[in-house]
Amino acid sequence: MQVNWREITHARNSFAALYAACESEGFELEPVKAPVGDVTCYSLNSLNAPYLREEIAAAPCTTVVGGPHATACPMETAAYADYVVVGEGERTLPRLLHAIEAGEAGGRIPGVATREGGLCPPDHTVFLPAYPPFSQFKGYLEISRGCPFGCAYCQTPRIFGRRMRHRPIDEIARAATAFRDARFVTPNALAYGSDGVHPRLDKVEKLFQALHTNRIYFGTFPSEVRPEFVSEEALDLITTYCANRRLHFGAQSGSDRVLKALRRGHTVADVEQALDLCRDHGILPVVDFIVGLPCDEDEDEAATLSLVREVVRKGKAHVHRFIPLPGTPMAGMEPRPLLPETQRALGQLALAGRITGSWDDPERRFFRNHSDVLS
Repeated sequence: MQVNWREITHARNSFAALYAACESEGFELEPVKAPVGDVTCYSLNSLNAPYLREEIAAAPCTTVVGGPHATACPMETAAYADYVVVGEGERTLPRLLHAIEAGEAGGRIPGVATREGGLCPPDHTVFLPAYPPFSQFKGYLEISRGCPFGCAYCQTPRIFGRRMRHRPIDEIARAATAFRDARFVTPNALAYGSDGVHPRLDKVEKLFQALHTNRIYFGTFPSEVRPEFVSEEALDLITTYCANRRLHFGAQSGSDRVLKALRRGHTVADVEQALDLCRDHGILPVVDFIVGLPCDEDEDEAATLSLVREVVRKGKAHVHRFIPLPGTPMAGMEPRPLLPETQRALGQLALAGRITGSWDDPERRFFRNHSDVLS
């Protein structure tokens, strides 16, 4: 049976992980730019899903769709796809492919939704040590999954759960031999080895020591850290072992009232302390903000703009407009229009090269134009 993987921007790391999982079960996912063969697999997020829906519905083959959007909206996705993989795919996708090959996919398969059968809930959580992060097609080093913080706008804890799981250090080090530069995928890099709430910097240091042959980039793209995890000890470890001299973390708002409403689990004071610590250690802070939040009021928006200005005095800020993601508590909420003075101030900061982001068009955060969805 010929199984293909539809090449889609922002799904490359998922492809690397699922290729490795399927390869071990006897299926090789062939990258393609259009649906062909016996089966074509897709991974969709909520921005690219509308552009691929018609293609999937008209595909001349069996279609299997997973990813954040499919997990959040399984029956909506099942209206145009043959099979929908809900949640983590390393075990579910090979199980489904075996059933399709054997002609037995009409039954209820855990973690799979269909138009006729509805959703059969997943029956497992992926045990990371059982699956390599990649094989033939390299991806970033995924070291952790799950997040104990239930931020109201975020899909991560709804897809991967609120209990953190970690890949063992020896397996990370073995996979890292494929790279000169070690870059990681994790919801919070400084939570490695911990429960996600209480840092275990001894585990982080052991990880760094095991990667002694790599240039380590930690707490920067494609991962970040949480502001309350930024400490003297954490920054000492980064400056001692790592090549990056910038640290990426999310503030999201300059209002404690809004942070509480978002269930962020930190305060504005935590952000300000993280900024001071980064500057004291010669680390450039790169800080994310969300504007246009439905729970914002005028004074909250002004407080966020004030914190953005504080960040850019000696750091960088990424400012993005709120996107209501399905499957989250804030799904279906409309972004709040920005005040004219906020629009002007953000524009001036952008022209001066002090901030980046997409506070007018949220799609620019993910792709420059619609053709990027399909590349």
